[in-house]
Amino acid sequence: MTLQLASVDALVADLADGAVVAAMKDTSGAPMALARALIGKGVRGLHLVNMPTGGLFADVLIGAGCVATVEGGGVSLGEYGQAPCFVRAVKSGAVRPLDTTCPAVYAALQAGEKGIPFMPLRGLIGSDILTHRADYKIVDNPIAPPGTHDPADRAMRDPIVLIPAIRPDLALIHAPLADRDGNLWVGRDHELRILAHAARHTVATVEQIAAGNLNADPLRSAGVISALYVDAVALAPRGALPCGMAGLYEADGAAIAAYVQAAATPEGFRAWLDAFLAGDTPARRAAE
Repeated sequence: MTLQLASVDALVADLADGAVVAAMKDTSGAPMALARALIGKGVRGLHLVNMPTGGLFADVLIGAGCVATVEGGGVSLGEYGQAPCFVRAVKSGAVRPLDTTCPAVYAALQAGEKGIPFMPLRGLIGSDILTHRADYKIVDNPIAPPGTHDPADRAMRDPIVLIPAIRPDLALIHAPLADRDGNLWVGRDHELRILAHAARHTVATVEQIAAGNLNADPLRSAGVISALYVDAVALAPRGALPCGMAGLYEADGAAIAAYVQAAATPEGFRAWLDAFLAGDTPARRAAE
């Protein structure tokens, strides 16, 4: 079936307030064009899952008031410093952080991908994460070898943590390529396939539409998300800016630094956001 391209705004037109949405880290194709669409729609109360961490995409949505809960291994702008809107929202109580670790995020989404209720993981044992995550359950390994599961002796038990599955209502992806059959090429960012498989629905913006079928291309098929898992695609050239797109364009460091400076205050962020929604950011002007 030939892909019918949607507009970027149409990709999120049906998203309800309070939905669970998920996106990959900024270096795997930040869906900034979709951030603009979400903010323009005025969506509220989102549960944002960062796979496994959030960056500029997450911070902008938080600052715009779209997000109520943030789940992931952290939100940071890396070398540019803290994520100012995230820090401000957590301190004020405007956003509830669900602290976890990167492996736990992957495990939860892998459980969602497989259609199972949880995934076992050991690395959290002994950490403060378990103090704050009542939904993470420590159990005794039910298939432990003989001699390691003695109910009378706690020291001989074999504890393991059960991480509940995450099944996002909507996965948001920005990818280099799609074809006319709706397949997405994500290259080396194979984690995006986990995200698409786990989500109930997946939408994507892309840099280009490729000729032919990407799944039939022996040089690209290993990096493809099948159209079976993709609900809609919109063309958005340079749609990750001011973040970069591997192999296509670098992040606009000056624009990100300018964001950090502007977003240091609510007033400064609002001025930045007005320009972002109008498509008048320094990074966009440079691209044009």
